Amino acid sequence: MRVGFSTNSIGETDVLQSLCLLHEMGYQSMAITLDRHVLSPSGDNVVTDVSAWKSALESRGMTCVIETGARYLLNARMKHEPTLVSSTAEGRHKRISFLKHAIDMAAHLNARCVSLWSGVVHDAAPERELWRRLLDGMAEVLDYAAGKNIRIAFEPEPGMFIDTVSRFETLIERLGDRYEVHLTIDVGHLVCMGECPMNEVLKPWQDRIINVHIDDMLACRHEHIPLGKGEVDFDSFFNFLFNSEYQEGLYVELPRQSHYWFESASGSLAFLQRHISRRTKE
Repeated sequence: MRVGFSTNSIGETDVLQSLCLLHEMGYQSMAITLDRHVLSPSGDNVVTDVSAWKSALESRGMTCVIETGARYLLNARMKHEPTLVSSTAEGRHKRISFLKHAIDMAAHLNARCVSLWSGVVHDAAPERELWRRLLDGMAEVLDYAAGKNIRIAFEPEPGMFIDTVSRFETLIERLGDRYEVHLTIDVGHLVCMGECPMNEVLKPWQDRIINVHIDDMLACRHEHIPLGKGEVDFDSFFNFLFNSEYQEGLYVELPRQSHYWFESASGSLAFLQRHISRRTKE
C-alpha cells in the first residue's frame, strides 16, 4: 500500500514543484486531478507538461492515479458540470471527451487508474432516462479505456446519481459482464452516507477497490476535514485494508485545507504512518 497526496489539496504553490516536497516527506504517490493548471485538455503545452510530470514521478519512484473531479474546469459557472447524466447530449459529449483526455494522460504516465463519478442530476428526467445517459457514457469511456489498457475506478459521491456503494452495485449489474469497472472508495463518504459498519459494506467489493481517498467526515455532512477530527473509524478501516491485502494507493484528499497544504500533508502522513506501522508489526 502506497501513501499518496491529492493535487486538489495543494494551494498557493506550483503543483508540480510540490511533488518534490511531498516525496521528501515520505509520500510515494500522487492523485493528479486534471484542472486548468494541471494537464488541462485546453492547455497549450500538454505534451511538454505530461513529459515533465512523467519525469518527476519516475525520477522519484512515485506512482500516480488520474482524478477527474475538478470543480469548474468544463463550466466556469456550474461546479462539476457537465457530467455523464447532464440533460443535453452536447454536455455529456463534453464530459466524455474530457474523460478520454484523462485516459490519454493516464496512459502517458503509467497511472494506476482513472477515477470518475456519475454527476448530479439537475433535471426532472425519469430514472430510466438517467440510467440510459450514464450507461451509454460509461460504455463509451470503458471501451476507450480498454483500448489504452487503463483501468477505470468509479467513485460513489454524495449528492450524485450514484452516491453510495449500494448504488454502485446497481451500476455494475446494469453494465453487465462485458465491462470491468473498479471502485474508488472515499472513506469519509461512507460515514457521510451512513454506510456502516464500513467493513461489512466494503467486504463484497474488496477485490474491486483500487483507489482510496483518505479524509475524515461527519455523518450527513459532505465536508472533508483533517484526519482524526471526524467520525471515521480509522482503526476498523485499516483493519479492513490489511485483511483484504490492499496494495494500491491511499490518497489524502483535504481540499478545504489547501491554503496550508504543507502542514496538512505532514500531519496526515504522520497519522497514516501510525496506523500502517501498528498493523505491520502485528
